[in-house]
Amino acid sequence: MIIMAGTGGGADQLARLIQSIIEQEKLSPRPFIPINKPGGSGAEALRYLQDKEGDDHVVLVTLNSFYTTPIINEGLGVDVTKFTPIGLMALDTFQLWVTSDSGIDSLDDWVKTVKAADRWNVGGTGKGQEDSILFAMLQAEFGIDNITYIPFEGGGTVAKNLVGKHIASTVNNPSEQMGFYEAKQSKPLVQFTDERLALFPDVPTAKELGTDIVYFMQRSFNAPPGMSKEAQDFYVDLFGKVFNSETWQNYCKDEGLMCDTYVSGDELAAFHDKQLARHKALIEKVGAAAITGQ
Repeated sequence: MIIMAGTGGGADQLARLIQSIIEQEKLSPRPFIPINKPGGSGAEALRYLQDKEGDDHVVLVTLNSFYTTPIINEGLGVDVTKFTPIGLMALDTFQLWVTSDSGIDSLDDWVKTVKAADRWNVGGTGKGQEDSILFAMLQAEFGIDNITYIPFEGGGTVAKNLVGKHIASTVNNPSEQMGFYEAKQSKPLVQFTDERLALFPDVPTAKELGTDIVYFMQRSFNAPPGMSKEAQDFYVDLFGKVFNSETWQNYCKDEGLMCDTYVSGDELAAFHDKQLARHKALIEKVGAAAITGQ
């Protein structure tokens, strides 16, 4: 079970929970072994999967860097449309986070504070990935030009660096900030969702505030190109059982993930095609340099 991000982040937490569900429910005759390959904003994991063509014993836990990394790094030689689609487990959500003692209480406060600063350090997982895309969108929306984006290997490390005050803002997923949020060390200012999550009923969406930024993280399983149909069917069925388990559905509810429908196989391939097109358009709009920091 290859994870295209570092330890402690949303993808890592998700993978290890799913591993435990598979073991507890005895869904597989063989154990699933999580292996983190975060290098190059997921490029290491994508190249690994590409080179495992025809292998029935490897699956990949994906983030939106599944789309962005091959777009930005054309020389990687990876075409994710050739990968074998398994199942979409959830759409994860993003919020803009600051420390609880920052004195910033709203998106408007945040914009004014950032603009008044000489430099504003923010952090996220890798370069050219979802976190950097969201910050690039915020910069474009509000005309901010003094943000310095600092990449880390995983969302858990990003969250720790926020509460440690090594960076001033993040766009962590809820699962990555929840421990610090519950300890009242961090707080979300705005949600980049269509509607407010039940988890944060008092936190407005960007749309409510007149800023049309809606962005989600896809959490899906995919496999190497050329996987046998028999193996693909096995994994589609297995992860479908995980998706419908009480443990997984409770996790989604508690951690602010959207897990309404299990999308698999050809439907997931169509979903990927749409997301690839959307991310190409986003990158063209804000510019690859704004996303990668180059």
